[in-house]
Amino acid sequence: MTRPRWRARLPRPRKPADRTEWIAAAFIALAALSVAFHVFRAAVRVIFGHWYIGVPTVILIVGAIAVWGWWKASAATRRAARLRHLQLTLAELDALGYTDFELAVRDLMVRDGIDARHVGQRGDKAADVIGHAPGGYLIVAQCKHTTTQAKVGAPVIYTVNGTAHPAHNADVAVVITNGAFTSDARKAAAAFRIHLFGREELHRWATEGVSLPELLKLTTPLRRMRRLRHTSNRLIRHDAVPRSTSSRREPKR
Repeated sequence: MTRPRWRARLPRPRKPADRTEWIAAAFIALAALSVAFHVFRAAVRVIFGHWYIGVPTVILIVGAIAVWGWWKASAATRRAARLRHLQLTLAELDALGYTDFELAVRDLMVRDGIDARHVGQRGDKAADVIGHAPGGYLIVAQCKHTTTQAKVGAPVIYTVNGTAHPAHNADVAVVITNGAFTSDARKAAAAFRIHLFGREELHRWATEGVSLPELLKLTTPLRRMRRLRHTSNRLIRHDAVPRSTSSRREPKR
């Protein structure tokens, strides 16, 4: 599979696979910390022992911090500008792996002016992307990618309901899939006031460019005294799924 064209991805370090590798990694980490501590202590002695070294060093540190802040803000601006016109077809989303699908969801949120970050990994407590939307809304998205047109079942909805607000303090919980949802999943989502994004919603959002706040109808600023998820039956679209076409299979991760 080719790398998605809208972003570049750096390789990630591999986690130790067994006890031996964990022990070796721990020894390396301890050695590195020991060396860093001694270097830092020696540097502090030199800097604060000679004013003509300390003053320029402080100036350089302050300048470096200022440059780093400017570079970070500039990078965020460039990234937002690059994603401003991002559009992805359902075929492109179908061709992604599950991690790239989560990153695509994050990038689509950024396109819509949402300060989003990817948090999906082992132990993510049913949150793959978390975003701060205009109006003060905290959105938690659980992504389910499938290559077999499988359907998301009710257990996923139960998990999201149990973690979105208690674990992440979410105002809005949404489950996003390039597949579909079982009828039980839709009933559970309606009961728990969780938004569901299937292929139709993905097409409107990713391909047609309708913003996520518009799709979720986050039109008014959230009152901080009301820390419940911004969900109501009028905001959620849960069409009945014929039982003859319903499937209990879960999307493969």
